[in-house]
Amino acid sequence: MSETKRFFIAVVILFMLLILNSALSPLSGGSPVSASNQSEEIFFTILHTNDEHSALIPHSPAADFHPDLPNPTVGGFARLSTAVKEIRENKEAEGEPVLLLSAGDYIGGSPYSWLIPHGFAPELALMQEIGYDAVIIGNHEFDYGPDNLARYYQAAGYPEAHDRTVVLASNTVAPADHPLSGDLYRRTHLMKLDNGLSVGLFGLIGEDAVSVTNNPYPITFSDQTDAARDAVAELQSQGADVIIAVTHAGVNEDRALAREVSGIDVIVGGHCHTALYEPLLENGVIIAQGGSLLAYLGRLELAYNPDTGSVRLRNEQLNNPYLLPVDYRYAPDPEIDTLLEQFTQELNALISQQTGGRISDVMGAVAVSSFQLPNTPRLQESPFGNFTADAMRIITSQKTGKKVDIAIQANGSIRGGITPGTLEHSSGEIVFYDLAELVGLGIGPDGNAGYPIVSVYLTGEEVRRVLEVAALLREMLGDTYFLQFSGLRYDYNPGNAVLFNMPVLNQPIPSAVLPGSWGAVTRAELYTGNGFQGMGNEGFVPIERGDEELYHLVTDSYILSFLPMVGEMLPMLNIELKDSNGNIVPEDRLDDLIVRVDGEELKVWQTVLEYAASQPVNADGIPEIDSYYAATADRINPVGAFPLVALPAIVLLLPAIAAFLAVRGILRRRAAKLSKIRSNLR
Repeated sequence: MSETKRFFIAVVILFMLLILNSALSPLSGGSPVSASNQSEEIFFTILHTNDEHSALIPHSPAADFHPDLPNPTVGGFARLSTAVKEIRENKEAEGEPVLLLSAGDYIGGSPYSWLIPHGFAPELALMQEIGYDAVIIGNHEFDYGPDNLARYYQAAGYPEAHDRTVVLASNTVAPADHPLSGDLYRRTHLMKLDNGLSVGLFGLIGEDAVSVTNNPYPITFSDQTDAARDAVAELQSQGADVIIAVTHAGVNEDRALAREVSGIDVIVGGHCHTALYEPLLENGVIIAQGGSLLAYLGRLELAYNPDTGSVRLRNEQLNNPYLLPVDYRYAPDPEIDTLLEQFTQELNALISQQTGGRISDVMGAVAVSSFQLPNTPRLQESPFGNFTADAMRIITSQKTGKKVDIAIQANGSIRGGITPGTLEHSSGEIVFYDLAELVGLGIGPDGNAGYPIVSVYLTGEEVRRVLEVAALLREMLGDTYFLQFSGLRYDYNPGNAVLFNMPVLNQPIPSAVLPGSWGAVTRAELYTGNGFQGMGNEGFVPIERGDEELYHLVTDSYILSFLPMVGEMLPMLNIELKDSNGNIVPEDRLDDLIVRVDGEELKVWQTVLEYAASQPVNADGIPEIDSYYAATADRINPVGAFPLVALPAIVLLLPAIAAFLAVRGILRRRAAKLSKIRSNLR
């Protein structure tokens, strides 16, 4: 082929390529440069925490904290502030805006939350200084009641403080005459970021969180899915490019929300304390959660595409983790530390007043231990569960001079286990903070933090019903409602708690409805001694079905409210709360059951504190936790037994079996008769 032909062919090919390129260009006629600019992504970052639970200082254990040395403690608002500042400074240099969000339950847990009923708002005061853009309302925000919650937000400067840190609650409904209705929280919030991006926020509390909310009346909660659809529509009408749902609902409900409500780009969640080391993707929605107690700072580095309206993650592209451990590598922010010290002084004064001067420092040592007292594994008797229940039984007996037979506490009110100090400066120490944060939830009618001890009398038959209820709660509601006991031991078959479910009503039918000795509980025995109960047979007597003798039982006011409710749903497990004379106590007089010592409510945390302080002293004269609590004590014993779930099937099969046998007998007789006839015919 000649050079002229080659040149001509090359020109034709080049011309065809130019035509093809023109055909593939945007119809708008814009240049490739402008088209590229139109689809250029907009970057932004979301930092998030959830379930902070008033964990203002480094903890787990707090005894190990040292401001100048590496230590295993996690969390603390001063450390968090340093981490947030570092990320913001780095992103600001790149022109990228940063949002900081909390998915609720920032109060309720550590002793610092005890300041709330006394007019302080330590958590939100610190969160505003750190620079949270938005927080939502979770179930523990109601721990001290809706009236105290309203005063809490007012103490934190709301409604004016929305300009600093907006409080969101899209499906929380306050009556018009309640203080919470006065703009102390908002349904939605639209933010215009410095890079031009419009971000819409709304906040939800989920069904499970609502179900464990302590006495929110008169506050109610609308359907979260309907509220989400309304919030999304409202934010879209306001021009939101990106919509973020901040939820206190748990991962399962977040997944359902992503499937059922369109228009949500990101869900920042809380409630179930799940550390999602990698976000979930459900129906195109990014779902993130950062554990609890400020152990982690969540980080989502995101890109928004204006052409598609989609949001994608960039963390892996930038080689950055989704969860940052908040630990000793972040030096405490001095400004936050100074503000925190003011709240610590207030707390120390309160503790001194409530302990009669015995403890005047939240970091003061109470006892020592050479071992941990965990509240795990789930759905089982635990060492710290035993310690707590023993404290309630033994200390209440000592304080009132009336022998307590049985004490009950639920795992949901036990917020962890005891981890003594592990470093040279803290070896074996259990400080007030570490003990009180485990059992310090709730509030009493006296307005002081902590659930009060309540005292009731039940018959032996009702005690056995309580044990059946415990087996039911374990199977139906999980670890939160698993009950720990002191003063008795029992065997039960977990598989026999529920006989079957009513198909249409989805109503569980407990095996205890069966006559005779059927039920999940196969053995129950009362401990007749005064101290912690042994593991042999000495000191135990049977609690039989039908026993009408009265037994003295203590629990806390929160657990007490649930026991009669079971009887309302399942009359065969009805429990009637009685006084020492056997008189039934009406529901409107339950406050009369609160144990008071010298006119003051006896709190659960006080019994645990005093029980720890009453342990045998060691060679240094310091109370040391008895080795009895290094393990469990065979109080709650799952056993195997006949599977009662098979009983209905057997009952239904009996007529069929009988019919089959009858028919088979008839057929055999007919066959024999026919054979005889044939024989005669031969």
